[in-house]
Amino acid sequence: MRHGKKFNHLSRKTAHRKAMLSNMACSIIEHKRINTTLAKAKAVRQYIEPLLTKSKKDTTHNRRIVFKYLKRKEIITELFREVAVKIADRPGGYIRIIKLGNRQGDNASMAMVELVDYNEVYNPNSKKKKKTRRRGGNKAVATAPVQTPNSKEEE
Repeated sequence: MRHGKKFNHLSRKTAHRKAMLSNMACSIIEHKRINTTLAKAKAVRQYIEPLLTKSKKDTTHNRRIVFKYLKRKEIITELFREVAVKIADRPGGYIRIIKLGNRQGDNASMAMVELVDYNEVYNPNSKKKKKTRRRGGNKAVATAPVQTPNSKEEE
């Protein structure tokens, strides 16, 4: 019986699975989006969301807990400095999974995993750049010439 055994083992031993999920989580934090299979995407979402929640409070204890899972100092630094600032007001749901179709070789269902706050297309609340329009020429207003102390006045 499999009562209470909820997570996907992904056909791997425990050490291999933990290493793979750690590497995928580091890649998501570093690159903000990755492509993977749908099963791995769902597994990494379960793995990384509690770590993102912990990163919102920058304490030594939380850094040590997250470091236990990710094991890369530069990723921890980026997570607590940059990513945590962007997700600070979000109550959860930091990861978005978008289905991409099936892979050519083995017909595995593929998905894109991304951090929600880093996608400008799907995020309507993000700060948008103001588009500037270029004009054909300078529309300078003709004004009287300004007199400077060095300019010679012609009489």
